[in-house]
Amino acid sequence: MNSIYKINKGINKPIEFKGLKAQYIGYLGAGAIILLILFAVLYISGVNMFVCLGLIVILGILLFMGVYHLSDTYGQHGLVKKLARRNIPVFLKAKSRKIFYQLQSLRK
Repeated sequence: MNSIYKINKGINKPIEFKGLKAQYIGYLGAGAIILLILFAVLYISGVNMFVCLGLIVILGILLFMGVYHLSDTYGQHGLVKKLARRNIPVFLKAKSRKIFYQLQSLRK
């Protein structure tokens, strides 16, 4: 019995499912769970079911489009690299040379 969904995983290659690679599969799954919880909260709070469905469908389409856009734009590791690049300082300022002397003594 063959599965109708194909998960392509080769040696040293990221998991790919329907064009999504690596962590974006998790982002899409987490977003879907959040949408499910949002639907339940809205429905229980008394909002009309058709309004709930319309809102969830629109948010779901935006979620899919957003995650696929991130996957296509940044690839497997690009988004993580972009987020890490934010934490690199523009310049370093040292008031004394003491730290450089400590680094020099570590190299010996």
